[in-house]
Amino acid sequence: MFKMIGAVLIVMATTLIGFEISKRLSERPKQLRLFKSALQSLEAEIMYGHTPLHEASRKLSLQMPKPLSTFFEEFSNQLTSIETTVKDAWQNSLQHIWKETALKQSEYEILLQLGENLGKHDRYTEQKQIILTLTHLEREEKEAHEKQNRYEKMAKSLGVLSGLLIVILLM
Repeated sequence: MFKMIGAVLIVMATTLIGFEISKRLSERPKQLRLFKSALQSLEAEIMYGHTPLHEASRKLSLQMPKPLSTFFEEFSNQLTSIETTVKDAWQNSLQHIWKETALKQSEYEILLQLGENLGKHDRYTEQKQIILTLTHLEREEKEAHEKQNRYEKMAKSLGVLSGLLIVILLM
């Protein structure tokens, strides 16, 4: 009786781990798409709306789902409430939400690079920087989508199968 309950718990635990890994694989392309969309909106606000960066960020925080809404809200708050540079506010905001995202270190570096150049140049140079970042994120999104297609189903299957293997070895 206890062996059977233990076996079921082991299989359930490893299955949940497999599904969690699968979820992270599917979340990454979605979050990259959201970041691209947010940056396109930011570009439009800067270029055509002539909106200050803190106000454009506040508007984006109201439009985007979490964790992006948290990022832009934090960014806007740091720009208005404490005396800091745009670079530091961007970096602190990224660090604040990074654990909540499914993104990789390469995306972090790409977004940090954008933060280094925001607020330093004129609108047209900032537009070029945003477009460059969007190009990099596009490449990362394609790679994330390929990984999702390749490994998502496998992660689920490995979760279940590894639980069954452990149960068989323990019996």
